[in-house]
Amino acid sequence: MSNENRNKKAGWNFDNSYARLPDIFFVSLIPEHVPSPKCIIFNHSLAEALGLNPEVLESKDGVEVLAGNQIPEGALPIAQAYAGHQFGHFTMLGDGRALLLGEQITPSGERFDIQFKGSGKTPFSRGGDGKAVLGPMLREYIISEAMHALDIPTTRSLAVVTTGESILRESYLPGAILTRVAASHLRVGTFQYVSQWGTNEELRILADYTIQRHFPEIDAADSNRYLMLLKGVIGRQAMLIAKWQLVGFVHGVMNTDNMTISGETIDYGPCAFMDTYNLKTVFSSIDLHGRYAYGNQPSIAQWNITRFARTLLPLIDGDHNKAIDLAQNEISNFSRLYHNHWLKGMRAKLGLSNEEQQDEALIENLLNMMQKYQADYTNTFRAFTIEQLHEMDLFNSSEFKQWYKQWQDRLNRQKKTKSSFKQLMQRVNPAVIPRNHRVEEALKASVENGDYSVMRRLLHVLSEPYAYSPEQVEYATIPSNCSYRTFCGT
Repeated sequence: MSNENRNKKAGWNFDNSYARLPDIFFVSLIPEHVPSPKCIIFNHSLAEALGLNPEVLESKDGVEVLAGNQIPEGALPIAQAYAGHQFGHFTMLGDGRALLLGEQITPSGERFDIQFKGSGKTPFSRGGDGKAVLGPMLREYIISEAMHALDIPTTRSLAVVTTGESILRESYLPGAILTRVAASHLRVGTFQYVSQWGTNEELRILADYTIQRHFPEIDAADSNRYLMLLKGVIGRQAMLIAKWQLVGFVHGVMNTDNMTISGETIDYGPCAFMDTYNLKTVFSSIDLHGRYAYGNQPSIAQWNITRFARTLLPLIDGDHNKAIDLAQNEISNFSRLYHNHWLKGMRAKLGLSNEEQQDEALIENLLNMMQKYQADYTNTFRAFTIEQLHEMDLFNSSEFKQWYKQWQDRLNRQKKTKSSFKQLMQRVNPAVIPRNHRVEEALKASVENGDYSVMRRLLHVLSEPYAYSPEQVEYATIPSNCSYRTFCGT
């Protein structure tokens, strides 16, 4: 069968707009051949949304494509160049083990990057082998799909295939390739790279490309288009970080190369969901000083956006000082925008559909008590939603009982039916999250025993986090030991 016929049957419909940018932005490269690919998990619903044929892609020829052994007609694999501040220190980076296969144009005309992770060495590998191992790739699949179900903007996972290789890490582990789907892989670090090593004209080309791809409404505006670009990114990141905070998600490595221009969550390395509520929660084994702790995520996002703004200064205004003033005015809005999204979300978590001045104090008092009594973040709001206030020290305290009366009085002032605010709470308070111990349980069964049923059941439960179904009850149970560390395996 010809490549063209395979393409039609599989549904691939590639464009390569990024590869038409100047050469400084990428390096063309073919994925390394792997000996014995096998599909471990495939995302049928995502494939269909992309206009792809799951049956064909799960066939032998389809798996060869998902392993990088065959390149579909129209694809043009490239490793993207970018830089980044990693824990505050600027460095040259780039796709060290990833290749952008191309941009899939869906039947509805949307454009999505199709990227391989673990496809071999690139010029940006910095001494690494360019490979990935099964556990971290499955972990990204689980967490990214859970985030999507939680209605949080995110890259998604189309498939994980094993390669038939043994990859040396702390021991020999099964090699794997993840196929990642994103609105794009444009990062703050992409702009930093071009700002540092490119020309102003190349920077302008990148900014214009970004506007066309992610902020087309700017083209119709009469204002400063590059200042509008900054404003657009600020708005999307303010909303994204608020959504993280509202579900207790800790990214773990908020380097500037891990902040997308599109406003999607990307790179599920040392991430995890918080069990016990604590602003100082850190999961990453390398975040020794808590730079990326849960409570620091909003301020780090603003710090990253400031780095992005610096790259745009030559485009915002020819007068450097004026450009700084204009950019600072926009950056100063981040905290307000974030806080408004967060406060609106917290009101909803407590069933509050209108606004009162004392709401913020009510919320802060609850959070302070939750931290004092080491209450589980998700299950506290789950208990409010299903009206089962037990099994937590918090609920037995006299200060909580006083707070609870204030909350009930506040609910009664809404002039809404009880069912209406319960429905609001159920829409925003997940019954389940990807609990760290459940994720590890699924990964251990998969990697060590070849048993993927544990992972598949977990994915099924996480696919409707707001369902409050009976089968979710056991997945809401908290672990006896909340001490947990993650590693940058992805």
